[in-house]
Amino acid sequence: MVSTGELPSSSCPDLHLTQPTSEECIQIWSNTASSWKDSLTVPLYVAEAQYLTTVPLAKDSGMTTWVLVDKNLLPGQRQILCSSESFRKHSLTSDCEGNVQEGLVHGVASVFCPLELRGRGYGTRHMNELSKKLHGWQSEHGKSFGSVLYSDIGKKYYARSGWLPNPRNGHFVLPPVKMEKPAMAQPVPETKLGALCLKDEAMIRKAMSTPSVAQKRVVILPNLDHMLWHIRKEDFVTNHLFGKRPQAKGAIAGSPGKQVWAIWARRYYHLPGRPHGEDEEGGNVLYVLRLVMEGDETANKPHDGQPPPPKDGFAEQAAALRAVLQAAQAEAAEWRLDKVILWEPSPLVQSIIGQSGLDATWVERQEKAIASALWISDDGDTVDEAPTWVNNEHYSWC
Repeated sequence: MVSTGELPSSSCPDLHLTQPTSEECIQIWSNTASSWKDSLTVPLYVAEAQYLTTVPLAKDSGMTTWVLVDKNLLPGQRQILCSSESFRKHSLTSDCEGNVQEGLVHGVASVFCPLELRGRGYGTRHMNELSKKLHGWQSEHGKSFGSVLYSDIGKKYYARSGWLPNPRNGHFVLPPVKMEKPAMAQPVPETKLGALCLKDEAMIRKAMSTPSVAQKRVVILPNLDHMLWHIRKEDFVTNHLFGKRPQAKGAIAGSPGKQVWAIWARRYYHLPGRPHGEDEEGGNVLYVLRLVMEGDETANKPHDGQPPPPKDGFAEQAAALRAVLQAAQAEAAEWRLDKVILWEPSPLVQSIIGQSGLDATWVERQEKAIASALWISDDGDTVDEAPTWVNNEHYSWC
């Protein structure tokens, strides 16, 4: 590899984005381990990264790895100046009249510049190049509506390359509670996830096909592939830490037509029992990937401009929601997790949680996991007015 004194300028026309070799992927993962290995050792983190390329959402070219390199140099000779990944996500758009269009949103993840190369503009060059590449990327699978990422370095850096922060980036935090899980909340095994995701998608499609005050809406569908990507990551880590994999992938309560369910995944940022700080990454988390309440007319729609959520007529759903969240708290305690986090629930769910008596705290994220998006118009240009991102929940994080 060249020395830092021989590195090209970030504005050099010979720099371009391409895909790395398998050997270069090992190099990338070995470098990123210092930032993202969580509770794993470096070798285990590299093994996890290799494994995750074979699971739903990533396999069959669902995930693409990108590297910024000098196009005149061959693999093995070239310096990887910056790297990232993109995930192909099945999505829908809808206009104010409810006309729905199928397409793609690319999820950008794992943007990384080696420590010794930072401050030279390679990250910005990489993202500027990526914004162009993703416009028509994998168009054989559908039209691209844009791309999203989750910034852990605030709201400004990625905005300079076109990924503007979403207006809302909030979540509820609930503590773990050692208790018997409520009898009305039944565990959701992996075998039941597919049917729940299809049922959820049908409700989303119905909501997206209705007129809206929003001129344009975009939703990343919470399909089974999204859930399994998180769950396979969870399985890899829990099998290493505990020698077993969790059986409950969520909880469900209520009668048909008034059911509430949550699908969740565990994230171990550090070894259980190790002291940590109070920020989100400081503790191990049970993330609610997706929460659904049947009969919720405020769900799957833009939050802004919604009428006050109804307070009457939802007693059964309120009881079911409380039971499901208590099941999540009990699950977190059982699996030695420090908190339960629920991203951006619907206005009705927020209202019910506020009246539930649960020890739930609302947090508006300012630096970590800032949902950011670069949306594309029909003619392929960046849009002047961003569409409303519907269901900015943790399932779409990657």
